[in-house]
Amino acid sequence: MEIKDYTLPEELYYEPNHYWVKVEGDLLVMGMNDFAQKMAGEVVFVQLPFEGKKLKAGKKFSQVESGKWLGKVYAPVNGKIAVSNQELEVNPGLINEDCYGKGWMFKIQPNDMGELENLIHGPDAIESWMLEEIEKFVKE
Repeated sequence: MEIKDYTLPEELYYEPNHYWVKVEGDLLVMGMNDFAQKMAGEVVFVQLPFEGKKLKAGKKFSQVESGKWLGKVYAPVNGKIAVSNQELEVNPGLINEDCYGKGWMFKIQPNDMGELENLIHGPDAIESWMLEEIEKFVKE
């Protein structure tokens, strides 16, 4: 779905700090959403945690850097890192080019898929959250 100038696929789950989550088999794929990558500008660095790193929902486990911003990445669920996108070490700009595809960041092995219910999901919830965020952060 398009909200103002931002693309937010409605089948995804969203963490309040603008990271998306998609179910892929028994893993969760995670990345930065369109709003966050546009606000950050050109991404120049992504900290890739080691595979097996334990995650606690709501706690910082990584960071992303652009020319004008240093952002924290928070765990959307409890679990552990299964895979980090190694391509981002060489080309962190993939996040800007294709944030929902080649620019994915992490694959997470969740402790409980039921925790997805704590994330923002569904067209109505996504739209109201995004409009609030645009109001809060975008200077027109």
